[in-house]
Amino acid sequence: MLTLGKHRPARLDYQPGTFRVVAQGTHVICAVSGAEIALADLRYWSHELQEAYATAEIAVARYAEAREQGLL
Repeated sequence: MLTLGKHRPARLDYQPGTFRVVAQGTHVICAVSGAEIALADLRYWSHELQEAYATAEIAVARYAEAREQGLL
């Protein structure tokens, strides 16, 4: 049985309003919390930082942190 991408992190190219799958997988990892996010559940990311976030609250906090650090 072929199991390509079975429970393996995907690699994505995050773009404004969408993302492109670069390498197949089942999930991505939240850049802040380390939580696994199923691709079907991925709603929050930064195309500037190329990071995924598990929740809106985490995304807002990360954006604030990145602005303070001059990354955005």
